[in-house]
Amino acid sequence: MALYDAMFSQYGANVAQVLVTEPDFYNTEFRFNMKCTVLELLGLNIIPIINANDTIAPLDINKELTEAQVARDLKLKPGDSIITVKDNDSLAAHVAVECGADVLIMMSSVDGIFNLPPEEDDARLLHTYCPGAVGDIVYGEKSELGLGGMNAKVKAASWALDRGVSVIICNGMQENAILKIIQGKRVGTFFTNHKSRSTPVDVMAVNARKGSRILQSLTPEQRSDAINRIAELLQSRKEEILQANSRDITRAEQENLDSHLVARLALNSTKLNSMSDGLRQIAQSSKKFLGKVLTRTLIAQGIELKQISVPIGVLLVIFDSYPNSLPQMTALAISTGNGLLLKGGIEAAESNKCLVQIIREALSPYNAMDAVSLVNEREDVAELLQLEEYIDLVIPRGSSQLVHSIHQQNCRIPVLSHADGVCHVYVDKEADFTQAVKIIRDSKCDYPAASNSMETLLFHKDLVTQKFFEEVCQTLKNEGVKIYSGPRLFNLLTFGPPLAKSMKIEHGGLACTIEVVDSVQDAIEHINIYGSGHTDVIITEDKEAAQHFIQQVESVWTFKNCSTRFSDGYGFGLGSDIGISSAQIHARGSVGLEGLLTTKWILEGSGNTVSDFTESGSMMYHRYPLTTETENINVMSDTPNDSDSDQPIK
Repeated sequence: MALYDAMFSQYGANVAQVLVTEPDFYNTEFRFNMKCTVLELLGLNIIPIINANDTIAPLDINKELTEAQVARDLKLKPGDSIITVKDNDSLAAHVAVECGADVLIMMSSVDGIFNLPPEEDDARLLHTYCPGAVGDIVYGEKSELGLGGMNAKVKAASWALDRGVSVIICNGMQENAILKIIQGKRVGTFFTNHKSRSTPVDVMAVNARKGSRILQSLTPEQRSDAINRIAELLQSRKEEILQANSRDITRAEQENLDSHLVARLALNSTKLNSMSDGLRQIAQSSKKFLGKVLTRTLIAQGIELKQISVPIGVLLVIFDSYPNSLPQMTALAISTGNGLLLKGGIEAAESNKCLVQIIREALSPYNAMDAVSLVNEREDVAELLQLEEYIDLVIPRGSSQLVHSIHQQNCRIPVLSHADGVCHVYVDKEADFTQAVKIIRDSKCDYPAASNSMETLLFHKDLVTQKFFEEVCQTLKNEGVKIYSGPRLFNLLTFGPPLAKSMKIEHGGLACTIEVVDSVQDAIEHINIYGSGHTDVIITEDKEAAQHFIQQVESVWTFKNCSTRFSDGYGFGLGSDIGISSAQIHARGSVGLEGLLTTKWILEGSGNTVSDFTESGSMMYHRYPLTTETENINVMSDTPNDSDSDQPIK
């Protein structure tokens, strides 16, 4: 108690010891007095430190009350047993229940509950635990600290959970563990009675990793066959899919979802046919990507080095409410051998569930069903973002708010995304004005909510006083576009559009900002400062100015004399994509098959050692490049499909 007093005094908190015995929990009057004591101390900002009184022998409860009375007072269910107060775990459970605690945090010397003793190699921390719904737990040796051990903690925690107290078992040595738990972060093991979710999300992630390895072990033809199976099932199960989609639409209309969003949510026979055709194209084109030999080098006679393409691992894709993208994303993952966890919008819950069931059915002949799973709860995303040991890449597809939220929550998992779509169109003084009006209108008005819609229109300063400037503004107004002024334009005009709050705004609708710049270089600097690296356009007939703009602007897509709305992988013939990236990483723009792969190095020798290449050794490095045109490797077996790799160079 002296130590507790010293510790809490550093935070200006007072403590008081409360000594209890077993009758304090089995006698109605005693329990009431104990509860009042604890709550009164808390009301006085005094932290009660509750200990069992070891100096007096506890009374035999049967002398005070019958078993029936105890069971009635403690609201025991048939078959329940009374847990005696014999250690801090059972003591904590009783106190939490009696005082109506919101949460009971039980601290251990390990991180929580493991399926096996924590020191074993295959042990896995259970982030959620549902008593009675999880298989048997194998407990290790009891810690030297405390009396109860993990078995006693689980028993006490389950007892408290049954009586309405949330329980978390965590590592008491983890820094700021209590603060993190109160903030809702994933710490320790959370006890729950929720049995409707059959598979915890961490288990889904583990299974996705195993499923990825199975996909990698398949031949390209087998992966292609799995994708074609999905395409066939989309046709043969149309009625089932459309019924599920109809339930989503009905609910969306009842909840007054915007009509254009309902239209995007809706599936029909034409969309399903298009989805099937797209999957068949992916199946056909994907055979040459995974296991592709990118470089081959003969290091020395009998030693060959290869660099091959391999999957990233497990992908977590958080996407918007529209189910037609789900099969496409799945096909890309299967063809590249990646495990996939999908979290769709709640509006498409029924459609997504039906589609994933069909996909898992298509994967079942290859025992790879768990390579693809659907995450149902929004709350699960926060937990998944902490699973860096199982998930290799997060791909958010949706609003900038979603992307920013993912970045704020995510700690260590790489994120592939474009946060904003602040796209620019710069009209140079040498522009073709007729072209310019057409391009500007399309860039802003074709689909204002798209991430590649124009948000800022830049004019060369010489154009502001010309009739063309007025024509552009009038065209935008006729389309219902609300115009805002940048700081320079606002100061130039006596009467004009209101000042924009920021030059980094993504309006996401029929609105845009107009600003004035002095030159091409000034436009480049403005875009690199205020843009989001998505899509930026120059309208000019000056080839040198256009070339300078294209070289210096740092965006993923940089165009000359065309609409921003062209920045789409499908339109460019790049195939389907799983998302868009504006990050400065290997995959930029529309991320398709190649963007979902990384590389590994394979060295094949013939009994060689480094000492063979010393001054006294018998070998020399050659490092001759070899052809890579026809070779693909099974990424799991590392066995080349051809047999000429060991042949000497002619």
